[in-house]
Amino acid sequence: MKLSLKDPVVITVIVAILTLVGNFVGYKIDPITAFPGMLILFLIVIVGMWITKIMPGNLPAVVYVSLLGIILTMPWFPLGEKVAELTSQVNFLALTTPILGYAGISLGKDLDSFKKNGLRIVVVAIFVFVGTYLGSAVIAHTVLKLTGQI
Repeated sequence: MKLSLKDPVVITVIVAILTLVGNFVGYKIDPITAFPGMLILFLIVIVGMWITKIMPGNLPAVVYVSLLGIILTMPWFPLGEKVAELTSQVNFLALTTPILGYAGISLGKDLDSFKKNGLRIVVVAIFVFVGTYLGSAVIAHTVLKLTGQI
């Protein structure tokens, strides 16, 4: 069996390793301490990708990965508290560095397509960023107001 950098499992292993490094460098969490949580997250991603392949329809893997993560950390799930405790050792901001790096590399291979869209894609991206920021701010403000925090 030949593994390549296009294989999702290989990419997931690389992201997991880089996340452990980022977790250590940025948040001073020992990789040995964070490893069990990272292993759980890795397995959730792998199982989610497997479910995507066997389920009918075209739902993206992120749906199944998110659903698995939610179910495994629910209070009524037998190991929910332990899963939440172990995965809390992985700072989720440490996950963004390798993922954004991979996204940048992916965008780089589609540079010709990016050049064709030119300014239009930049304008759309700005509107998406601003809309997401404003939407998040409105939701956060509403929740904080309803809970009496502000």
